[in-house]
Amino acid sequence: MRNYKSENGNILVKCPCFDLETTLNCGQAFRRHIDCEQTPDGSVILRDISEADFLSKWDIYFDFNRDYEAIKAEFKADKTLAEAIDFCGGIRILKQDPFEALISFIISQNNNIPRIKLIIDRLITHFGHFPTAEDLLTDISFAKTGFREKYLKSAAMSNIDLEAIEDMPTEQARQELMKIKGVGPKVAECTLLYGFGRLECFPRDVWINRVLKEFYPDGFPFVNHPYAGVAQQFLFHYIRNIKRNLEECEKVS
Repeated sequence: MRNYKSENGNILVKCPCFDLETTLNCGQAFRRHIDCEQTPDGSVILRDISEADFLSKWDIYFDFNRDYEAIKAEFKADKTLAEAIDFCGGIRILKQDPFEALISFIISQNNNIPRIKLIIDRLITHFGHFPTAEDLLTDISFAKTGFREKYLKSAAMSNIDLEAIEDMPTEQARQELMKIKGVGPKVAECTLLYGFGRLECFPRDVWINRVLKEFYPDGFPFVNHPYAGVAQQFLFHYIRNIKRNLEECEKVS
């Protein structure tokens, strides 16, 4: 569990098994929300925030109070997950704004992380903030979202109640999200995992499908685990980096 102190207008957090940069750049979020850095001793400095803001927002956002050591200890019984945890075990699941997660993962469809970040940066630069539903109903051709624009507008026009989804059982919440045109199982699952903190959700994209095909041909043993989404994030970041590095080596050789 984390310890923290308020010092000179900043919050200094000491939290076991946490890698700030990997957590922020492992494909679960596409922009940096707060001025922060990790020191060589592993402490995290969150700048220019009050203790009240830390406790009400950022402590929750970074999931600082969850016992990831216990979660990882259970997963390490599996050889592939053990390798993934050794590679990127400092990842924590970020608790993001539900609407931002929904919009971000609509943008993520058939896309890569650098381009997703670029599109979101264009939107934020133009509007001065992450776009609201009203913003998305204006002309957003400048963001170059391609075929995704119609799905973004569909989400903006939908009368879906994200606050109501917060209280729904997970399967009902999935079905509710998929009523939005352009939101399929993967986007719904990502929205629930990263926007609603449903850590049991297990998004499947091309990288996870590679993992499942190559290492779990008889089925993933943790697919119904209450922390399946944490396992998914370890596997996603591991396979995406290891596979890509191996493929680059093969091209060179």
